[in-house]
Amino acid sequence: MAKQTRSNDWGFPRWRGYGSSREAAQIRLCDREGCTNPGNHPAPKAPNSPERWMFCEGHAAEYNRNWNYFQGLSAEEAAAREADEKCGNDGYRQSAQYAWAGPGDGTRSREEMRALDVLEVETDASFDDIKSAYRRLAKANHPDAAPGDQEAARRFQQVQAAYEVLKKAEDRRSVTPSR
Repeated sequence: MAKQTRSNDWGFPRWRGYGSSREAAQIRLCDREGCTNPGNHPAPKAPNSPERWMFCEGHAAEYNRNWNYFQGLSAEEAAAREADEKCGNDGYRQSAQYAWAGPGDGTRSREEMRALDVLEVETDASFDDIKSAYRRLAKANHPDAAPGDQEAARRFQQVQAAYEVLKKAEDRRSVTPSR
C-alpha cells in the first residue's frame, strides 16, 4: 500500500480545532525555590541584562518591591544615568498634549489629575472613593473645626475646588453616552 501524503483534516469545517495538538503543554514554573506556581512574569536578573527570572505574580511583586535600579552605582553615576534616561524620555513629553503620555489612562484631564492629587486618592479611584476622601479632608480642614487657622482655611478651599472639578467631570461622563 502506498504511503498517504494527504492530510485528513483539509477543507472546512476542520476536523480538529485550530492549534490543537496531543503533546503536553510546557509550563514554566516560578524560579523562586520551592514555588510550584506558573512563572509567567519576567523580571531582569541585572540592570541592562537580557537574562530574565520568571516568577509567579506574588514573587514578581516581592522582587519588584525590593528592586533598586541604582544599586552598585555611586551618587554621581546614578545622577548621570538618571539624567541620560530623562533626556531620552523627554521626547515622549512632547506627546502629552495629545493625551498620549502622563499619569492615568488618558480618560482624565490634567485638571482632574490635579484634583485627585489634592484629594490624595489614586488616579483610578471611583467616585465613591473621591466623595469619601472629600468628606474626610473637608471635615479635617473646615474653618469651624480649626478657627483662625489660615492654612486649614486655604486647604479647605482647595479641597472644595478639587471636588467640584471631579463632580462636574463625573456628571459629564454620566450624561455623555459611552462609545
